[in-house]
Amino acid sequence: MKNNVLIVKASGEKVPFSREKLINSMQKAGADEQTSDDIMKYIESELYDEISTQKIYNLAFQKLKQKSSKAAGKYKLKSALMELGPSGFAFEKFIGEIFKYKGYHIEIGQIVQGRCVTHEIDVMASKGDEKNIIECKYHNRPGIVCDVKIPLYVHSRFQDVVQETNFTKNKNQLNRVWIATNTRFSSDAIKYGLCAEMNLLGWDYPKNENLKEMIDLSGLYPITCMHNITLEEKSILMDRGIILGKDLLTNRNLLTELGMNKQRAESVLKEIETICNR
Repeated sequence: MKNNVLIVKASGEKVPFSREKLINSMQKAGADEQTSDDIMKYIESELYDEISTQKIYNLAFQKLKQKSSKAAGKYKLKSALMELGPSGFAFEKFIGEIFKYKGYHIEIGQIVQGRCVTHEIDVMASKGDEKNIIECKYHNRPGIVCDVKIPLYVHSRFQDVVQETNFTKNKNQLNRVWIATNTRFSSDAIKYGLCAEMNLLGWDYPKNENLKEMIDLSGLYPITCMHNITLEEKSILMDRGIILGKDLLTNRNLLTELGMNKQRAESVLKEIETICNR
């Protein structure tokens, strides 16, 4: 292996290449030890100074795809969330599905009157007397973080809604505001969120029950994780409201409507079952 190779993160920061981090990410996706070691040897042969993390990811993903469809789909999860675009609506619906899995009643894009102005709430999640307002911050490029301006802005909106609708925190009712993002939060955003008693849900925050872990535990992988479906087909499916891989398992006729023959449709469904199986 080349020694002291610097890699360039999406933010532009240069850091030393970590063999352990890459192996760990592949094994967390489900690659066995032999597969991850074989891919690592290949990656090491391709390394050069200031190679981008995106280039390393692409190399690893292509090799992983040849070895394990399930591991490749899970390894792709972070970039797959960024493909839920170009608008943020698909991500809002995706977050709604995560909360629905946790037993909440979900409403998307509700207009709520605040004390001063009206607000469009991305996701409202209710369970019994508990009401949650969820603001979704979707990003389609790596390296973008939610800085402190986001919780400041969302907290202000929440306070306006609370004052108008008489939402109160009491022993029978817990009313919370969430910010959900497919990327990361800055340290100041986390500090403000904790101080203001807001719930932050990011790719790797909080340490337990972050977005990645919730998806892994629930099996709610987006269709953008699937590599046997073209980008155009994914776009058509999302336009029809199909965001989750599991939704295709109960709407199999959609694949034939896309023009897939029986053999290819069966291949796609097999991939979905493999990736979404918890």
